[in-house]
Amino acid sequence: MRPIGTMLLLLIAALSLVAQKSAEHVKTYTPDAIHWGPAPDALPPGAEFSVLEGNPMRPGPYTMRLKMLDGYKIPPHHHLRREHVTVISGAFKVGMGDSFDAEKMNEFAPGSFAYLEPTVHHYAMAKGETVIQLHGTGPWEIKYVNPADDPRHGAKPGKAKKQ
Repeated sequence: MRPIGTMLLLLIAALSLVAQKSAEHVKTYTPDAIHWGPAPDALPPGAEFSVLEGNPMRPGPYTMRLKMLDGYKIPPHHHLRREHVTVISGAFKVGMGDSFDAEKMNEFAPGSFAYLEPTVHHYAMAKGETVIQLHGTGPWEIKYVNPADDPRHGAKPGKAKKQ
């Protein structure tokens, strides 16, 4: 009986170590536990931002969320790496091309998913308070089609307007 008891204790100790190691490699978020702060200065002011995984500004995988008020706009731009987008809440309107044209935008409801290749010029707008989740491989970068739209150079096109 003694060898079986010793083996059982060793098995319990090993399982405990595996459980501890697994807990170190798992991070979970409930909606009320997500910490929101200002979006990076590469985006128009007025949005909120939360990093869930990694560091979007450095090489490696990342997951982040962007919360936008109704009417928030992101002018025509593209990214240097593939971008994956999931609509969490609200409605996210997206158009393709070099000029912002609200009439040519498609609307995506919660649960919608898309990915965009680096060469695709697109623009976006929130309809209602909207949250999207972005994930990919960093660093995440945004390049505006028209440099005058870049908020890092003083542009402020993202402010939501009351209609």
